[in-house]
Amino acid sequence: MGKVVIFSAPSGSGKTTIVKQLLARYDQFEFSISATSRAPRGEEQHGKDYYFLSQEEFASKVAEEAFVEWEEVYAGTSYGTLKSEVERIWSKGHVILFDVDVMGGINLKRIFGEQACSIFIMPPSIEELQRRLEGRATDSPEVIAKRVAKAAFELEKAPEFDHRVVNDQLEVAVEETCAILNQFLSR
Repeated sequence: MGKVVIFSAPSGSGKTTIVKQLLARYDQFEFSISATSRAPRGEEQHGKDYYFLSQEEFASKVAEEAFVEWEEVYAGTSYGTLKSEVERIWSKGHVILFDVDVMGGINLKRIFGEQACSIFIMPPSIEELQRRLEGRATDSPEVIAKRVAKAAFELEKAPEFDHRVVNDQLEVAVEETCAILNQFLSR
């Protein structure tokens, strides 16, 4: 079993931006593409950003036990980590980099234990989180309201992660994360 790095955060905290910078800096990291039953947003592409599955396809994969972990994150919208994705990345000798929802991050840490470094990316405030989500212009006001409401619950889960990084200034958050990762990779 290889190493894994798990990033979780409330939507709009900037975890995907941080993950993209880390992928550019670390050759040994490879992004684990999650499966989801939701429709693509913006420029998202199947097989690059997510494996977009219908609700029926997702349920079929659950029945086949094709997931390492999965969860219905929002009513009717599920996300999960395919076993085939983990095997694909480890077969190359790479470190798996997960960008997952908070409960998925907690589940992955439980599954991978000491082989995993879990990092929770925190927004500077709930108000800033809402501003970022509105600035994305990818979700309706109703969806943004749901995400903001869920963020309060997710922030309570931050202590269950190995590390917490506040993303107030992107460059500082990336450097702090690199320091954490360098220590993890050296063990």
